[in-house]
Amino acid sequence: MKRIGIIAIQHESNTFLPRSTTIDDFRADAFLKGEVIRDAYSDSRHEVGGFFHGLDEANLTAVPILLALATPSGVITHEAFDLLIETMCDELNEAGPLDGLLVAPHGAAVSEKHRDADGYWLKLVRERVGDVPIVCTLDPHANVSDRMIQACDATIAYRTNPHVDQYETGIRAADLLARTLCGEFQPVQAIARPPVAISMDRQETAAQPCLALYEQADDLLQLPNVISDSVMLGFPYADVHEMGSSLVVVSNGDKAVASRHANSLANWLSHHRQDYACQSIGTEQAIQQASRGPTPVCLLDMGDNVGGGGPGDGTILVHALESAHYGKSLVCICDPQAVTKANDSGVGAILLLSMGAKTDQLHGRPFVKKVRVVGMHQGRFTESDVRHGGRTGYDMGPTAVVTTDLGTTVILTTHRVPPFSLKQITSCDIDPLDFHTIVAKGVNAPLAAYRDTCPRFIRVNTPGITSADMLQLEFVHRRRPLFPFEDLSSADF
Repeated sequence: MKRIGIIAIQHESNTFLPRSTTIDDFRADAFLKGEVIRDAYSDSRHEVGGFFHGLDEANLTAVPILLALATPSGVITHEAFDLLIETMCDELNEAGPLDGLLVAPHGAAVSEKHRDADGYWLKLVRERVGDVPIVCTLDPHANVSDRMIQACDATIAYRTNPHVDQYETGIRAADLLARTLCGEFQPVQAIARPPVAISMDRQETAAQPCLALYEQADDLLQLPNVISDSVMLGFPYADVHEMGSSLVVVSNGDKAVASRHANSLANWLSHHRQDYACQSIGTEQAIQQASRGPTPVCLLDMGDNVGGGGPGDGTILVHALESAHYGKSLVCICDPQAVTKANDSGVGAILLLSMGAKTDQLHGRPFVKKVRVVGMHQGRFTESDVRHGGRTGYDMGPTAVVTTDLGTTVILTTHRVPPFSLKQITSCDIDPLDFHTIVAKGVNAPLAAYRDTCPRFIRVNTPGITSADMLQLEFVHRRRPLFPFEDLSSADF
């Protein structure tokens, strides 16, 4: 049986966040080597779970090498990235000869030394394994470099945002690799980069305007010699040259076909670029809209998007909701100091507590209120349904639940955990239906978890390092010209 290596190094690096990502951040999430990966991920809904399933179906031997994941945060430290690379190379040497590889970068990793971190490690893999087929899966929030494309024979991105098809994408990648090994496919790929950066609030794939772009991509899949195509929405919170959208087409042995179709998708997006500019509303208007209509309403706190690297301790919306006081509200804030004080006081205690805004003042001022401690929890929970990111186990660390006199409930966590699961709330003995308004620190990812509970979502363009308005962020390394930063003429695409 042919032996197929599996490597996943995934991190979404927000270069606007002053806090760096260390090796301890990877160890807190996943830093696994060898067969331990199979034990932990073969039954997961992550694309690595899809790799194992697809290889098994194709009668190929999976050789797990390295899996390293960390919650989106700041740039990866030089020391951490060096250790990841050293570990990957050592494990590749231990694995022995391979007939192919399935690789899963995120596509938006940045290290202190390598701004194109994913391209760097993919190139190393290619140099070490030589001329064997490599199939790569990417998060559609990838900022794709030439080095990433050149290192791999084929690249496939998830097709949904919220990302609920990672497992299926892993299976597709394994199938493509299997059909390449048996000679059915000779994959070649091409990338096109329209001068368009898509606003995060316009990246829900099941809704317009994104839906129209994916319909164009779906039509291409029906054409001769097209194996796959991928829409890269881009990650606007990484200040790198490749930041922005890109389109990748994989053809069966015909580079000209791949290039032509990638360019056609890029031209379509360029001509419709105005539809992909930020169209969100500010805090005051959002609070007014939330006061009317079906409940619970979910306010999406885009400036403190934990899944995009936000600190998770923003307080702008909780201040606004407490002041408006039109119904009970719920918000989750990462604040280990506040958790400690609540725990020291004990359940039932009433105390004056300063919550949030420990990282900076950009995401709001401290929420200082007299609160009652109503619960203390371990902060661990498991999500069994398919949700954004494919993960099942979560750990918020020691967690406190407090309430104000006006009925605002705050879940205080020790660790940053993105709102990818409603069990972040229910595991704390809280019924989300008891509230008029729920704040989720995200943009699109929370939709998969909250849709069955919240009849309405309002995207709020709060200030912060994950602001949906890219014009509020100071870029140095991005490509130029690039919409919406520059006006574009037909000569630009």
